[in-house]
Amino acid sequence: MADYEWKSAITDIGPGKIRVRGYHITDIMDKLSFAETVFLILKGELPTKAEAEMMRAILVASIDHGCSPPSVLGTRNVVSGGNPLNAAVAGGVLVIGDSHGGAIENSAKIMQEWAKKDGDVETLASEMVDWLKEKKIRMPGFGHRLHNVDPRTLKLFEIAGKCGFSGRHIELCKAVEKALENKLGRKLPINVDGAIAAVISDMNFDWRLGKGFFIISRVPGLISHAYEEMTREKPMRQLGNRNFTYDGPGEREI
Repeated sequence: MADYEWKSAITDIGPGKIRVRGYHITDIMDKLSFAETVFLILKGELPTKAEAEMMRAILVASIDHGCSPPSVLGTRNVVSGGNPLNAAVAGGVLVIGDSHGGAIENSAKIMQEWAKKDGDVETLASEMVDWLKEKKIRMPGFGHRLHNVDPRTLKLFEIAGKCGFSGRHIELCKAVEKALENKLGRKLPINVDGAIAAVISDMNFDWRLGKGFFIISRVPGLISHAYEEMTREKPMRQLGNRNFTYDGPGEREI
């Protein structure tokens, strides 16, 4: 009985041979940037100049956001416990989920589903907000604990306009921001995750790659935080709030 064989269309390897999506790795090393290579391995084809520029901006946008994000605290905690760099970065990546770093994926899923519907984006946005309220879903990619206006959002939309990616998803995203403010009575600005979700949707990326964009972008930042923790801080330092109050059972005997 023959061994089970599975197939992959990503990289072909052999003695002295490495071809990514059909292109020799040495040619890629010589001619493509990292952002262009990320596009190639995700999409399977070389990016246009506009796609390469847009991908570059996306990957830079989420590279780091200070010491407070859960993934950074996770990375630093793992280092503080005496673990190596790979474990620390893996720990930080494992913290990434629907509540931190997952908004790109979840926002893109909703926007891609609604953008397929007939109608102008203002009407769709209003209906979407009503649907979200009915389903008790908080629209991911909107609102920020620090920024009233996320500077990364403005720049991404500016670059998207220059690169020809200001399509239906970005229009819908902007309309949703207005609809949320009209219906909730307060502004929930489009944050970087919502902006990336709209842009990658207009670039025809599957929403299931959303977390991937965040991970690819954020890992260099996590490495930097891990290294800084290793070289500047003492092990087992206090990284979280320890001012907790016990509210369990009182003293008792067996």
